[in-house]
Amino acid sequence: MHVYQWMYGCEWDEEAKVEKGFMQYGYDGEDFIAFDLSTKKWIAPTPQAVITKNKWDNNRGWIALADSFLNQRCPDWIKTYMIYGRTSLMRTEKPLVSLLQKSSSSPVCCHATGFYPNKAEMFWRKDGEEIHDGVVKRETLSNNDGTFQMSVDLDLSSVSSEDWSNYECVFQLSGVNEDIVTKLEKSNILTNERNWITVITTGAVIIAAVVAVVGVIFRNPISEKLFKTKRPPTYINNREVKEIMIPKQNGT
Repeated sequence: MHVYQWMYGCEWDEEAKVEKGFMQYGYDGEDFIAFDLSTKKWIAPTPQAVITKNKWDNNRGWIALADSFLNQRCPDWIKTYMIYGRTSLMRTEKPLVSLLQKSSSSPVCCHATGFYPNKAEMFWRKDGEEIHDGVVKRETLSNNDGTFQMSVDLDLSSVSSEDWSNYECVFQLSGVNEDIVTKLEKSNILTNERNWITVITTGAVIIAAVVAVVGVIFRNPISEKLFKTKRPPTYINNREVKEIMIPKQNGT
């Protein structure tokens, strides 16, 4: 068993207007022969490919076909795809930036999600100057909708709460001139501690309401009859719903 490989394609730089094409063949994982666009000749990197090189160099139709494809058809395809995909590939979407903190002693995480493209920067700064001490930057991750997310943590264990207002998180997105700046304020931080207090409070209210309702039901002498009585059939006055819910019989 042997492995035959054929690779071809082209590159197009829209800004520099540079077009590059390539076509090459491989055999058992090694380069075998390649087409040189500048000389319109085939290059044989191994002695075993010399016979093929001489044969293909004398095939004018094959050389014309390779030259036409790499210099014209392939770049035209790329330009067409760029036009069709410009609305999605060249778009910019600003993120939603949030300040997160697990607990009062945990680092503050500046989290940005929903941005596109992935060429973005995020950092913390104090008094207008970027800082690096106590800062941990996370890798950029992809979302299910094709956008991206990233975060950067700031350790405030040695910073007094009075100095928090001197810090701010900065997000920069490629293609957008305006930075997204989020000042470090306790009122803007989402914490698990605050969420748990809300959940416990809400849960207590719900439990109290359920107990009150159950107490009213069991104290009501009519409740026993209500539980034993069957629910009356629902009246359906919508013709389309009626046709869907009630199966047809005897072909009618």
